[in-house]
Parts: sequence; structure tokens; C-alpha cells
Amino acid sequence: MLKLYSYWRSSCSYRVRIGLNLKGLEYEYKAVDLLKGEQFSPEFLKINPIGYVPALVDGDFVVSDSFAILMYLEEKYPHHPLLPSDLKRKAINYQAANLVSSSIQPFQNLTSVKYIEEKVDADEGDVWTKTHIGKGFVALEKLLKDYAGEYATGDEVFLADLFLAPQLYAAINVINLDMTQFPLLLRLHEAYSKLPAFQNAVPEKQPDAPSS
Repeated sequence: MLKLYSYWRSSCSYRVRIGLNLKGLEYEYKAVDLLKGEQFSPEFLKINPIGYVPALVDGDFVVSDSFAILMYLEEKYPHHPLLPSDLKRKAINYQAANLVSSSIQPFQNLTSVKYIEEKVDADEGDVWTKTHIGKGFVALEKLLKDYAGEYATGDEVFLADLFLAPQLYAAINVINLDMTQFPLLLRLHEAYSKLPAFQNAVPEKQPDAPSS
């Protein structure tokens, strides 16, 4: 059985959980407590030397990084494809996914925000996070306006949606970003909340989520 090393509030892990759910793949959930620093334990560093979640173990093979994991799953388990056949829409999926993973999420992760709060000011972490998420969301609204249907790039769920859903969840439920200027993204967030594969991947439903 597949093993997923995950943390309940990790948006990168959240993406992979959605992908596994969409493809109907069973997996063993291996919790890594980022707040306790378990990602830096010798045991976990053997799995992913950079000390990040998620990491996927498939037999004797280990792959880390949410994008790499999802592409591995796409190749090995092609049912319920994560990418459209249309070349242009496929490119937009890659662009939206990379915009989230490289231009938004790194500015809100635990390491980055903690560093800003320690080196600059305790209140600056929130300002920093909202500024970079807002900048990214402006770009996403423009990018997707000519491609979106029920979901990000049409009427089927694809890769872009797997990256957008966790980012939107964090912006709305954790960071409390004002979404009034992002009507398309807000609509997508509402659409994702109705899909079982997305519902079952939300942070509060994970085994390591606090019971309260």
C-alpha cells in the first residue's frame, strides 16, 4: 500500500491527498508533526533529505514534492487523469499549479513566516503572507478568466484545481484574506467544497488534526 507522509495543515500535502482521493487510491497516512520538528528527525530525513512534507512511499520507491508526487501518480495510475488532452489547457494547468507552488505558497509556509517574525517584527508575518497571497490571487484571476468553467480550466477537475483548493482554503480559513476582489477564486472554492475527494482531504478531517 502507498504511504503518504503528511501534516494535516500542510497545503502541499493537501494537494496530494486530493489527487489520491480523485484516483481512488488507498494509502496509509503517516503523520509528521511540523510544529514539533519531526520533519527534521533522522528517520524522516532519510525519506526526504530537505525535511519537507509530503513524501510518498510506493514499495521501495520514495518521491517527495507535491508536484513530483502528483506527476508520478498520473503516470502510474492514469485513470481519472489530472491533465486535459488539449495542449493549451494543459499548459494553463501547469502555469496555475506552478504559480501557486512557486509564487504563493513558499511565502506562507511555516519556515518563511517564522523567519520574518523573528528577523523583522512579530506582526509582519501576517502582512507578509497576505501581501504575497493577494498578489498571486490577482494573477490567478487574470490567468483563469478565459478558461474557467465549473472548475479552474473547464468543467472537469484537473491539476490546477488540486493546487488552488488548498491555497484558497488557507487564505479563507487560516489567513482570513478578504476575498471580495477575487470572485472567480471564491466561486471555485465553493465548488470544491461540494466534491467528496476535496471534502475528505481538508485539514480538519486528517488523523493528526487536533480533536478540538
